[in-house]
Amino acid sequence: MKTSTLDTLIWVLVYGGLLVVCFGIAVQRSAGPLGTSMMVGGGVVAAVGFALIYVRSRMKGD
Repeated sequence: MKTSTLDTLIWVLVYGGLLVVCFGIAVQRSAGPLGTSMMVGGGVVAAVGFALIYVRSRMKGD
């Protein structure tokens, strides 16, 4: 995988996951289980993005 593609994927996962966590917090007030599942799912997606940052740091440069 090219590093530029991986960089794009990393930031989409990190910011997308954090955005879903924020939406989950807002939804939790009216629909508790749905909001909680959104927060957990968003947190997992953001964690994958952070793990890919580590993977990217270990890759050889272009």
